[in-house]
Amino acid sequence: MENTGKLVLLMTILCVPMISAVLIEGIVGGGTFLLGSFLAPKIYCHFTECCRNKWIKPNITGLQSALRRRVFGQHLVTETVFKAIVGHLNNESPNKALAISLNGWTGSGKNFVSKIIAEHIFKKGLESDYVHLIIATYEYPHQSQVEKYKRQLRNRVVDSVSKCPRSLFIFDEMDKMPLGLIDVLKPFLDHYPPDEGKIDYRQSIFIFLSNTGGHLINNAVLKHWKDGKKREDIKIKEMDKVINLGEFNNKGGFWHSSLIDKNLIDYFIPFMPMERSHIKMCAQADLEKKGHPVTESILNRVADELLYFPEDLKVFSLSGCKKISSKVDYVMG
Repeated sequence: MENTGKLVLLMTILCVPMISAVLIEGIVGGGTFLLGSFLAPKIYCHFTECCRNKWIKPNITGLQSALRRRVFGQHLVTETVFKAIVGHLNNESPNKALAISLNGWTGSGKNFVSKIIAEHIFKKGLESDYVHLIIATYEYPHQSQVEKYKRQLRNRVVDSVSKCPRSLFIFDEMDKMPLGLIDVLKPFLDHYPPDEGKIDYRQSIFIFLSNTGGHLINNAVLKHWKDGKKREDIKIKEMDKVINLGEFNNKGGFWHSSLIDKNLIDYFIPFMPMERSHIKMCAQADLEKKGHPVTESILNRVADELLYFPEDLKVFSLSGCKKISSKVDYVMG
């Protein structure tokens, strides 16, 4: 019993994060143990999140599967996001940090896709200490305090990447970001060769979510639909000009930004408005998740609860899949 108690004490000491070198004498059988900076952190990181493989281990196959199975009606998103993320993760020495802008109407899946990305890179997903979800209207509400916000944001990025080069930053509501604030990210997104002794930002990932350009994207997809063309035939190149018009000709986070002037955003990815068929797919997923039966009648009842546009055609959902969960609860209640 006495030795057991001492072993428990030893394990407790091993799990203290601040230990760098501890000398314990005579704990077991009168022996001497040197617990150096190699052993203690290894055991500590078994239980607590660290910037190591146990906690940051990208699941490429899982990411591809999740995007295909869980994201509906967004072929441009599933294709481009997967290639962008995997290409960056597989590059041991990328030229720069990865910067992606996800643009589109509310409810089209921007936050959902960001969540999927986080879940398949970090074991703790959005709860990871190395994943930062930054909501503009919550954290940076006042244009008059932009200089203070710049200092806060700069320090946050530096602190996180210094602890873990593979950090993920998600900026929600970019269209409501104070003007000029996002320019503080330029040094972290630019092309810089590695400098020994300095923080290397090239493995980090920045994702920007914005509603800006949503109307233009919707109009382009509606025209495509009216022309009798298949939704799946829309190419990413066709949408680039549409997004550029919306993103940079309206006041918002990227307006007159050096990130745009210097071409530091690697991908602009459009989220298209969702048709009734996609709404029913979202409804089916939510029904199955909640253990409800799935029938065509129930799917139609859920879909009927949403509003659609344009008024005369009712092709696309005004709220995407954002209200599906509550509508399922209502229909099945």
